[in-house]
Amino acid sequence: MSPFLPSYDRGATVAGVVGVGRLITGMDRGLQGMCVNERRHLIVPPHLGYGSIGVAGMIPPDATLYFDVIMLDIWNKEDKLQITTLHKPERCNRTVENSDFVRYHYNGTLLDGTHFDSSYSKDSTYDTYVGTGWLIKGMDEGLLGMCAGEKRRIIIPPFLAYGEKGYGTVIPPQASLVFDVLLVDLHNPKDGISLEHLEVPASCKRKAVTGDFVRYHYNGTLMDGMLFDSSYSRNHTYDTYIGKGYVIPGMDQGLQGVCVGEKRRIIVPPHLGYGENGAGNKIPGSAVLIFDIHVIDFHNPLDSVEIETLSRPEGCNVTTQERDFVRYHYNCSLLDGTKLFSSHDYNHPQEATLGTSKVIDGLNTGLLNMCVGEKRVIIIPPHLGHGENGARGVPGSAVLRFEVELLSREEGVPEGYLFIWHGDPPANLYEDMDLNKDGEIPPEEFSTFIKAQLTEGKGRLMPSSDPETVIADMFQNQDRNQDGKITAEELKLKSDEDQERIHEEL
Repeated sequence: MSPFLPSYDRGATVAGVVGVGRLITGMDRGLQGMCVNERRHLIVPPHLGYGSIGVAGMIPPDATLYFDVIMLDIWNKEDKLQITTLHKPERCNRTVENSDFVRYHYNGTLLDGTHFDSSYSKDSTYDTYVGTGWLIKGMDEGLLGMCAGEKRRIIIPPFLAYGEKGYGTVIPPQASLVFDVLLVDLHNPKDGISLEHLEVPASCKRKAVTGDFVRYHYNGTLMDGMLFDSSYSRNHTYDTYIGKGYVIPGMDQGLQGVCVGEKRRIIVPPHLGYGENGAGNKIPGSAVLIFDIHVIDFHNPLDSVEIETLSRPEGCNVTTQERDFVRYHYNCSLLDGTKLFSSHDYNHPQEATLGTSKVIDGLNTGLLNMCVGEKRVIIIPPHLGHGENGARGVPGSAVLRFEVELLSREEGVPEGYLFIWHGDPPANLYEDMDLNKDGEIPPEEFSTFIKAQLTEGKGRLMPSSDPETVIADMFQNQDRNQDGKITAEELKLKSDEDQERIHEEL
């Protein structure tokens, strides 16, 4: 017998309610107990089909009917949403609630496995609000309670999906839908940033505030763990002012109150990050950002040098002053403990004449008013150190930590002087200096005379690790025509020179 009314010819499935008398008795009984994708051959005798009447023009009276049936979908009006958790992250700080904005991937199939849509084929997530009517009711309900990174299978009966009308050509009427969903991230437009204090130093003397300049390392990921940026990959900290709009608002807020050495996780909703448009090809629109930061140091442009005295000898009445010549040992490091330099790595201590720009300004300040034997910690902000550009081995804008021990000091001389008299100079200075009385003073006589004054305590030389060089400089200053000898006309005390200069200016 030829087939009658085949559904394949019509290009549409047949839908009906089983067991309530809407189908012929044979079909009602034959469909009972079938599974989705099960295929059955049903032979329906006339008394369970159309009987002695038949169907005019189609089914003759007393006809036995043969049906080849494939079950595509089953649902009941009492059905509820079916949710199966395929994977759930161990860590879940927050789940989807109504009015949240979610980004998720999905594969959509009919109950028989027929594929009808996938976000993966579009190479982008599906982004929408939950519970506001933008989704079919089943998805609105099925996404509730999900964690970022969770995978769910959501089976939606047709009355919670597209119902009797279906959707276009891909979803037939009265179709149950199966969605395999991976939730990428979620946020609420009312969200602020979230902070997790991963590691906070036991000692935190100061916390960063608006206007501070912070140097930190970071890893930036999306909520699904995808890395989009890292300062570590560039081997350079990210350096910026906070609270002034130089970084995204979420980071401006998230860096407030950090301690030096702190590790912190900052979770930034998109409206405090890169918004609906995202950034570049690595940060999609409406993405929640996670920054794991490690604060290396921070300072304020108004900061001065910080000095902490570790130990100071008792009975110390004499301390270092500008122009003093000092010897000291030091260890220099960054605030995170990274060692930079140490005088102990060499065979001799460091030497410097204070106030002569031989050391960075902050260290010069930190070495003043010290006693011999005193130990200090000196914290130097970059504007009193090596500045924005840094120096060899010193990062730009770095705060420096010096541990200093003063070993010795020698009293200095005023700026511009190489030698000063403790009293009045000799009345006949040239004659006294001309030891062989030949009317000229060669370098040997000059050096012998100056050393004699030092031995007798009549004057002192600008302190230096090489006194001979200082004396040679003094000779060069007096040998004005550079002929290798000093004449009476050439010899002048610096105090006299200064007075002559004043008169010239007047």
